[in-house]
Amino acid sequence: MKQEIKACDSILELIGQTPLVRLKQLTAGYSGEFFAKLEAFNPGHSSKDRIAHYIIEQAEASGLLKPGSTIIETTSGNTGFSLAMVSIVKGYDCILAVSSKSSKDKIDMLRSMGAKVYVCPAHVSADDPRSYYQVAKRLHQETEGSIYINQYFNKFNIEAHYRTTGPEIWEQTAGQITHLVACSGTGGTISGTARFLKEQNPNIRILGVDAYGSVLKKFHETRELDRDEIYPYRIEGLGKNLIPDATDFDTIDRFIKVTDEESAHMARKLGRTEGIFSGYTSGAAMQAVHQLQEEGEFDENSKVVVIFPDHGSRYMSKIYSDHWMEEQGFYDSKHVGETQQVEVIK
Repeated sequence: MKQEIKACDSILELIGQTPLVRLKQLTAGYSGEFFAKLEAFNPGHSSKDRIAHYIIEQAEASGLLKPGSTIIETTSGNTGFSLAMVSIVKGYDCILAVSSKSSKDKIDMLRSMGAKVYVCPAHVSADDPRSYYQVAKRLHQETEGSIYINQYFNKFNIEAHYRTTGPEIWEQTAGQITHLVACSGTGGTISGTARFLKEQNPNIRILGVDAYGSVLKKFHETRELDRDEIYPYRIEGLGKNLIPDATDFDTIDRFIKVTDEESAHMARKLGRTEGIFSGYTSGAAMQAVHQLQEEGEFDENSKVVVIFPDHGSRYMSKIYSDHWMEEQGFYDSKHVGETQQVEVIK
């Protein structure tokens, strides 16, 4: 009798169940235990696989998506890649409005996955007709048979993580988690995960990571949108110049802000200490952990899970490029000697 071939029907079956890895070197001397949830182990190399798959399946179930439909979305890169991947498998066209802040690597990846890409200026207001929000809306209106995913205002963004990421972390930590540290952009990852974890144990601390130049931290504290907070910053997929409905601020205990520079160096440090080749936003999450440790947020009983949302390969022309780092002024006396020289043998 022949044995059954063990194979997935498609790459989409590999989404979720990402590993939890103990951090040792980088957190030596910290209070408590620290664990990284490595979302780069999704087939599309980011946590956005979860929402792309779930939102599209919900749209199919409701009849919004039919054969021949086109999927349109606003993205800083990772959601777009995940949507393009799911679209290929399911047979849909994909059109993406991308921020010019997105790395060239991300934009090239989107094109390689068959998506039509519109690159929009990053440093314009959300209601500017050139912004990637407004361009995506216009493309949706102009494209017959299309749906606009609208991840910033889509309740299924939260629900995808409520149904997957939250339960995975609870099971992987055997219910011992005391703190969750996660970056907030659309807010779906932190909100959905937090909502599930708080239902299991309301004492779990949910710590959101925001960027300088973003409005999320102040809105969480005041419930007012302060446009004076907005200015250009470099980290992709973190922070916002608007308030997304996909962020459930009531599930988040506090926000902490991190800088572009320290987040970039922390991402590089993750590779050199833990062997984890992480993305820019992962560096931001780890930088937040470092700052929270200095503030005394953790104690010897803390079990801290940090979500690392994507992979370093998306940032080869940015934080992993010495030339880009130098252009940004990110090498100073504190970071001299961090680059590795390349010797060419002739």
